[in-house]
Amino acid sequence: MARSARSRTRYHAPRQPWEREVRGGSRPNEPLDAAALPEGRRGRGRRRRHGGNERGAGHCPWAARTGFGLADAGLKPDDPALCRAAEWVVAEEVTKRGDWSVRRPDLAPGGWAFEFENDWYPDIDDTAEVILALSRTELAGHPSVDRALNWLLGMQCRDGGWGAFDVDNTQKLCREHPFCDFGELIDPPSADVTAHIVEMLAGIGHRSYALERGVAWLLGAQEQDGSWFGRWGANHVYGTGAAIVALVAAGIAPSDPVIARAVAWLVAHQNEDGGWGEDLRSYDDPSWIGRGHSTASQTGWALQGLVAARECDAAARGVRYLVDTQRDDGTWDEPWYTGTGFPGAFYINYHLYRQVFPLSALGRYLAQADGRG
Repeated sequence: MARSARSRTRYHAPRQPWEREVRGGSRPNEPLDAAALPEGRRGRGRRRRHGGNERGAGHCPWAARTGFGLADAGLKPDDPALCRAAEWVVAEEVTKRGDWSVRRPDLAPGGWAFEFENDWYPDIDDTAEVILALSRTELAGHPSVDRALNWLLGMQCRDGGWGAFDVDNTQKLCREHPFCDFGELIDPPSADVTAHIVEMLAGIGHRSYALERGVAWLLGAQEQDGSWFGRWGANHVYGTGAAIVALVAAGIAPSDPVIARAVAWLVAHQNEDGGWGEDLRSYDDPSWIGRGHSTASQTGWALQGLVAARECDAAARGVRYLVDTQRDDGTWDEPWYTGTGFPGAFYINYHLYRQVFPLSALGRYLAQADGRG
């Protein structure tokens, strides 16, 4: 019998390279005052101060996504909240070479990390989100944006896609090590990361060969059923919503068969209550793909795609679901895990997913209805 989605989850944030060593005290034969340990303890302390949840994993992606959602909802670039967030984010820029430079020794550093203390591996996905968010503020022309853009372009894989942290890290033999107990050891390109970068490049007007290659990668990664696999969010609902937004932003018409097939997939997997959900078992059992309890975050992802494709009927039902399930305090409840650490290994309940993505989707829906989008 298949285990339930919630019994299969382990609640801790991914990509925390210092966790095991800080818990253990030190590496063998390494003094307790070695540089890595104080840094690790600082990162762990910052995580604890922010509740031990995904906010402690690093504020940069959340500041960016929240700012982007607020901008979608109508906040102006000079709004004090967006200005303060933008100023904080640019101060967190990664400016030193990390492990990624092994494959890109001549590439200048830039970008932002997922964690508080991990300058060795800035996050490609989150860096794209930060650039796009800053483009909606008065710091759109900040020098950190140019540095991050240059770094992202340099991290494109040879096949045209993007991974999350590294470039051309695709040797599957690593997975066969008997001591591999962390879910995944490689970082191949994924549809969701590539889609976010394509969306960012198109959104800031960076028309380039890199953008064309990213679009080509996405077109080649579409599944036979019209969906896209979601690596860092559950699952095909996440990948499909992101890919539609990116491809339309890059100039593919909503009437194009590629978009039409993706929209048809989303419409076919809409729940009776108007929302969307996809159980984490979909990573192991294909019969669960596109199926699950409706959630606010997954409904937000689907709505973003449908709004970009200018689909009206299913989008209106999705909006009604979000309106009907919103709590009195303006938030949404979401007990299900919709963030993916490593498929089949552990998953995450990101507390801001349930707020940011519905807010963004509703803002885009209203802007389109008012003729502003």
